[in-house]
Amino acid sequence: MKSIYLFGIFFIIASAAIGQSEGEDTREIYTYKKGDPNGIGKWYMGREIAYVMGFHGMDWLERPERDEEENVSKLIRNLKIESGDVIADVGAGSGFHTFRMAPIASDGKVYAVDIQDEMLEVIEKKKRETGIENVEAVKGTEKSVELTAGILDKVLMVDVYHEFEYPREMILSIKKALKPDGRIYLVEYRKEDDWVPIKKVHKMTEAQAVKEMQAAGFVLERNIGNLPWQHCMVFKKP
Repeated sequence: MKSIYLFGIFFIIASAAIGQSEGEDTREIYTYKKGDPNGIGKWYMGREIAYVMGFHGMDWLERPERDEEENVSKLIRNLKIESGDVIADVGAGSGFHTFRMAPIASDGKVYAVDIQDEMLEVIEKKKRETGIENVEAVKGTEKSVELTAGILDKVLMVDVYHEFEYPREMILSIKKALKPDGRIYLVEYRKEDDWVPIKKVHKMTEAQAVKEMQAAGFVLERNIGNLPWQHCMVFKKP
């Protein structure tokens, strides 16, 4: 009886310690404090998360000068898309990049993932208007891309990762959806360059991106430095 009693006490103490440890881990992942007026007051690994640009900003995504400002054609070439590639455009917005990738991946597929119904409706409309069939709109969540495990060759995130409310959970869900040799193409405005005309909380340094991606089990393969305003960082599983 004594041994059973002692075991019971040990179990209770151990369970409490585990619960406390889990609570501490949760608190360590995200912190909360006031910061940039364009941030949400939630911080991840020393970086404040930015407000999401809602569907009301769709005109900015589709602005005529975007191709020139960001050299989108060069960005698409950076991905080295093959005809059979299965790609996720995460935070696809209005599908600006989705419908530039899909014709190249003619025997594959492009999943346009977004959390806003209004954006997904625009993507469906573009799909009907263009007749491009290898695009599938996917309703994601704040913590998941909602895609099947192991199906993706490439993931493109353009100026969206810094707005993820749960960046760690999102990257882990992407990791699960990637094939073993899949790649993440993380495109973010360069915070190292003050002259890049974007609000600071909507920019990222390479060092910060590497730190956050490493925490989710990715390594930087290369940073393709050929875009006017943005990093084009390629991450892979070790």
